[in-house]
Amino acid sequence: MGAILTPGPRTVTAALRVMGLAMERHFTNSHRVLNRATWSALRGSQILLGLLITCLAPAGAPVVLGADDTVERRSGRKIGAKGCYRDAVRSSQKHVIHCFGLKWVSMMLLVPVPWSRRVWALPFLTALCWPTARGKPRRHKTSVDWVRQMMKQARRWLPGRRLVLVVDGGFAAVSLALACVKNNVVMVSRLRWDAALYHPPGAQPPAKRGPKPLKGKRQRSLQGWAERSDTPWETAEVDWYKGERKTLWVFSRTALWYTPRQPPVAIRYVLVADPEAKLRMEAFFCTDPEATPGEILPWVVMRWSVEVTFEEARAHLGFETQRQWSDKAITRTTPVLLGLFSLVTLLALRLSQGMPIPVPTTAWYHKVEPTFADCLALVRQHLWRARYLVKSTPEAECMQFPREVLDLLSHGFPLAA
Repeated sequence: MGAILTPGPRTVTAALRVMGLAMERHFTNSHRVLNRATWSALRGSQILLGLLITCLAPAGAPVVLGADDTVERRSGRKIGAKGCYRDAVRSSQKHVIHCFGLKWVSMMLLVPVPWSRRVWALPFLTALCWPTARGKPRRHKTSVDWVRQMMKQARRWLPGRRLVLVVDGGFAAVSLALACVKNNVVMVSRLRWDAALYHPPGAQPPAKRGPKPLKGKRQRSLQGWAERSDTPWETAEVDWYKGERKTLWVFSRTALWYTPRQPPVAIRYVLVADPEAKLRMEAFFCTDPEATPGEILPWVVMRWSVEVTFEEARAHLGFETQRQWSDKAITRTTPVLLGLFSLVTLLALRLSQGMPIPVPTTAWYHKVEPTFADCLALVRQHLWRARYLVKSTPEAECMQFPREVLDLLSHGFPLAA
């Protein structure tokens, strides 16, 4: 409750202050919840995913998961997991900016919510990517390794559901695609333009000795299909951003995607072009060769909600404002804050009860639909009312507020986000 009501930095002391515990002498006990107490964040992730599936994912529909990494800018000599990474928010194609911080990999549930036309990304499982260990026995794991491990964990938690994993081009690896196929998970991602694509192997003559070939002749490259004038483009209308429908040109084929030292994986790739020439041509792939472009492209569009969630967490949940130094507290705080994004969404869904969520509007800015800030304001309003106004009666003309409560509200409202 303190983390939800706290405006600004999400520190333990700020949470205590907003709960009226600023004079609590045993405040160190609250710090020990993060750096010493024994509890399972993995078990909490499983419970949170179960709540999200029950409330927002209808039975029979595929469960779409999104995964991506982000950098939490942190500095300090006592932070052991700190590394130097490319800052994707501040970098551009021509100018790359690096920063020191913590690299997190988060898996989110991509589902529609009643009050928005777009799909929301709700985090439920987050892990810390440690940098390359120097003289320590810790085995280094890349972001692809973490996503593969999270995918297997989600499959164990949801054994009977169809899972679709949507990732960015940085996770387009044959090893991850093979792991998804082995665990009966459909993977969708951006495809490299220089990907080696092959035909299936032909029938081997009975008299020929040796191992059977894994792939056939190499197919025409994606760049070759894009530059040809006789490429058989088809027109498709897909769900686009902001709930709109957009007409695109698509070209789709099946192939075997191969990289050295890995067996090939069967994919369906899709080239997408904009008839209005406002968007650059892109290539995507899906590990389900039977999937159609009409199914693949909406999954690709849904992935952008992951970036929105990271930005909303920075703006409204105090992401990058923690001050923990111990390894255990660091690995616990950020996953809890990202999980708080999903918890606030579930609380807003329960409090709204099918009614529209209040949206503040002004003469110079007309807000079309609620955002996460409106959901957070609704939950905060309910918590304040339940804490201080639950004992008021309809017949009372006035109510005597305790002095400490009035001081708490007067100090908290000017800082409210």
